[in-house]
Parts: sequence; C-alpha cells; structure tokens
Amino acid sequence: MKNKRKAVMLAAVLLMSSLAGCGGNDDKRGSGAGHMYSAALEYNPKSLDPQFANDPSSATVIKNMYSGLVMKDGSGNIVCCNASDYSVSDDGREYTFHLRDDNYWFFDKNENDKIDEDEYFPVVAADYVFALRRILDPNMHSPYAKDFMCIRNSRYVVDGSGTVNGLGAWAEDDRTLVIDLDKPCAEFLALMTTPAAFPCNEEFFQSTKGRYGLDDRSVMSNGPFFVRQWFFDPYGSNNILYMRKNEVNENDNYSVLPTFVSFSIEDGEEEVRQRFKAKEAECFTTMKVGGYNPRKYSIIGQKAITLGLVFNPEDKIYSNPNIRKAIALAADRNAIRDENSGDISPAYGIIPPATDLFGRSYRELVSDKQFDVFDTRAAAELLAKAKAELNINSVESVKIIVDSNTIDSRYLHQLSQSWQDSLGIYIGIEDLTSAEFSRRLADGEYSIALYPLKADFNSGIAVMNEFDTVECLKNAVNGMSCAEKILQCPSAEELVNRYSQQEKDILDQFGFIPLFYKSSYLVADEDNEDIIYDAFTGSVDYRVAKNYS
Repeated sequence: MKNKRKAVMLAAVLLMSSLAGCGGNDDKRGSGAGHMYSAALEYNPKSLDPQFANDPSSATVIKNMYSGLVMKDGSGNIVCCNASDYSVSDDGREYTFHLRDDNYWFFDKNENDKIDEDEYFPVVAADYVFALRRILDPNMHSPYAKDFMCIRNSRYVVDGSGTVNGLGAWAEDDRTLVIDLDKPCAEFLALMTTPAAFPCNEEFFQSTKGRYGLDDRSVMSNGPFFVRQWFFDPYGSNNILYMRKNEVNENDNYSVLPTFVSFSIEDGEEEVRQRFKAKEAECFTTMKVGGYNPRKYSIIGQKAITLGLVFNPEDKIYSNPNIRKAIALAADRNAIRDENSGDISPAYGIIPPATDLFGRSYRELVSDKQFDVFDTRAAAELLAKAKAELNINSVESVKIIVDSNTIDSRYLHQLSQSWQDSLGIYIGIEDLTSAEFSRRLADGEYSIALYPLKADFNSGIAVMNEFDTVECLKNAVNGMSCAEKILQCPSAEELVNRYSQQEKDILDQFGFIPLFYKSSYLVADEDNEDIIYDAFTGSVDYRVAKNYS
C-alpha cells in the first residue's frame, strides 16, 4: 500500500506541475480536458455536509467534492463507483458492498495545494456506516431520514427508542459493507446513489467540533475535486468558492477532466446571468430559457417539475370536494398543446417525465393518459351538486396564485378560459415573486395555488415523500401515507404497479390536480460538452466536462 501511495503521489505531482499556470497542455486542450471552469453559484452554500444540505448551491459543490458506492450513468442505469461490486440476498433484504481500494479521503493540512503522503487515506466501510447513522440520528435533523426508513431498526432510531448502534448497517471489515433492510425495497439502490449516502469519516467529523461542512477547513474530499478556498462575506463582494482537481482519486474507471472549478458566489439568478453574459461563467441553471438561441448555446432541459393546483382547506368554497373535482374534470389540457414550445407539456399524472426507473423514464413505463378525466358534462353536474351542498346560487370568482419565476402564466390562461366556458366560473391568475408565493402558501393567504412539485432527488419515492412532508400537499391527500408502501415494494414489476396505484390514490382525492410538466435548464457556452445537470437537486457536475475554447 505504501508503494502504491508513492506511485499515486508521484503521478499527481507530475500532473500538477505540467498544468501549473496554463490550465493544461495542448494535447489536453485538444481532448477538452485540463480546463479551468469559471462558474457561479446563485447563493452561498448553506452547508457542504451531504447528510444535511439540500439547497442547489450546496448540492453543486457536494456533487463535485464527494463520491458514493454507486451512481447513475448517463442513461439512468445504476453502476458501481466506489464499490467494486455488490450482491443482494435471495430474500432481497441484505445488500453487501465490496469497496474499491483506490478511493481516498484527502485533506490539505498544510494548504500547499499538494497531495502529500500524510494527507490522504483510504475510504473504508465504516465511513458509510457512520453516514447512514448520521442520517437517521434524530439529533442530526437530517432532511433525508424519511428516505432511508427502509433500513432495519431505522424507526426505533428515529423515534429515540433505539440507538444508532442497532441500525442494520455494519462494516464486516474495511472493504465490506452490509446493509440489512426491514423489508425488500426495489428503490434501495437508487437511494444509495444520492448525496445523502456519500461517506463521512467519524474521526474527521468529530475533529470539526460542530462545524462540519461550514467552512473550507471543516470538509475533506473523497471525490473529483477538493475545496481550496471558500470565502463569503454577506456584506462584501468577491465571494468565491475555489475547487481543485483531486488527482489521488483518478483511476482508469473514474476520470476527472477539468483542472479547476472556480465559483463566484452571487445573490440570485439575475446576478448569475450577468456573470454568464460577461463571459465570467460558462453555464448557469434557470427555469426560463427565453432569449437564448439553441444554435448559439448548449441548452439542456429536463421536465422534473409537476405543476398542480392545491386548495386551501380553510376556504369554504374551494375546499369542497365536488368543486375540486369539477375543476379537475373541466381542465382541458388539450388547449395548451398548441402553445407548447417544449418548456411545458400537459400533465395528467404526478411523477414527472425526468424521473427515471431502471434506466427508463417512468412516464414511458406508465402512461399518464390513464388518469385523464376530462368530462365537461360530468364537471357541470358536480358543480351543481356542490352549489346545493354549499347552499349558494353561484361560485364567486377566484385567482390562482402563481410563482412567476417558475412558469409563464399565459399557459394557465388557456385553461382558465376552458373553466369559464364549461363551468361559468372566472378563475384568474395572480403572479407573485417566489418569496411572496412561499409566504402566501405558508400563511394560508390563498384559495387555489399552482404548486411546483419537485422531488429532492431523481426517484418516484422522493416525489411521494413530498406528500408526506409539505403542508399544502399533506392537506391534498388528507393525511394518507404516500411513501411507506413504496419503501416496502420488493420487485421492479411491483414497484411500477405500486407507483401507478399510488398516483391514482392521490389523484382520486382531487386535492392536487396536475396541469403541466415543466422543464428546468442548463445553459452553457457552445464550446462546452458533458457538463451534467441534475434538475432534481439543482446540481451541476463538472467531473467529465470538456471545453474546446
């Protein structure tokens, strides 16, 4: 091992020397590798702790800083990363991962930008055990605890009746990790691809004395880059987060193509766009892509958001089940098809098309047209029934509150006209800023809202978790548990059926009425390739990015 480390160190030093001051030699330029990427974060990362952080700025840095046992490839298939292989027991409950011997933690103790021999050491199975324990430890308040409740004894850990030492995850030795589940879970491997399942070294974590992930000296990397400098002054400018290539983790199966990634830290998307316009950032993410010519820029869009109507349970009129059902049945989604420019498409189901399952779009496996209930005659009958129940002669007009940063409300006007024609109800639109939209939802100052449903990672189970945790969505399903049945699904075939049934069960409540699938985008200069965008977490992954400028 010592000789191997010396060899890795020598290669790293030689590579860093060859790249110093120029960002790469001509050969690397020709391949698109060796580039120093200039980028921008929309806000200062809240934390670089993978078991805790869930904002897009944090997700981007974390994705470029850590790596896990398994990952999704470009087609959505789950493949090994830091695991050399894995096996599953016959009953589907026990997963055994064998770790590669060439993944290392690196912490630049002397801050000299060199990988000295005493600054890196192997990632071991215990680091993954500690990460899983942190997720489920109630004292850690991880937002990802709900996602890993399939692990044996997790419920006892979360409710405080058991300790993390009893969790069904243990290291048989440094290279062997075993995870035991309460019941078979066909989505478990997908959960293990998420940043929450990235490793955490307990000794280093304890050494940070409560500051883990909060500054550049309280993190260390086992992934493609390490954080060299993180400076943020909320009252100043020139805020930066600077990452350098972590050569010690490159191998034949895990390439790291850029040499540096230098982020400026901005105060919102408009500032990021200005950086891009000034050629000070090579890409940015956005909900709206108008004004950017796809022949001039590389534009990647993913429909990862489902926009649907939710209703205030305290509103006397629009909390009525028959009113809600009438609105659902009178929603003529065909009215928006001609307006569709690729940014949106009609939504009849809950899980958006960008959600993949076993390497395919879930919506390819389960068509949402089965949930189409458009029927204006039945809608009018339901409206008449609702009026009788409410003892009213007419339904007052109402406005749907909309986050104008998420969607152009002109699409909704098309549906508004169909409601007026079919039901005689004027349903207008009130455009709000993101902050005001969130405030109005939280304070209950709305009758109907167009809610942007987005999961925190690419999985149907994450979509269903939103109905268990977000207040307006919990109201939409009357407290029905939506994710638990999915966690207990043993096979791929049953998983597909269970998702479809769960969608139907939610839609039958008519508390969430899906209208649109919405794209979010990565916009990059055209001389870039293979910058990977995850529309669910909002992360931008530069590990295999190429630049030919």
